[in-house]
Amino acid sequence: MPKADIHPTWYPDAKVICNGEVVMTTGSTSPELHVDVWSGNHPFYTGTQKILDTEGRVDRFMRKYGMAGVSDAKAAEAKPEAKQDAAEAEA
Repeated sequence: MPKADIHPTWYPDAKVICNGEVVMTTGSTSPELHVDVWSGNHPFYTGTQKILDTEGRVDRFMRKYGMAGVSDAKAAEAKPEAKQDAAEAEA
């Protein structure tokens, strides 16, 4: 048994409120929890997250680490020309 009068009051059905509406219930030591973001409106979980490519950073990263993507298609187009130039130089 827990000691008397040292534990906070437990609310098994505490309401989680986001933008004025109850989004879920959970157990907590306060009866209401007010949050700004939860999984129902966060861009990562809703699928509306966008990657902003500032100054070509994403392309530069993809090229640096050789990951598949748009930059690989550009590199594949450039490679045949380089091979042809090398073949002509040897001949």
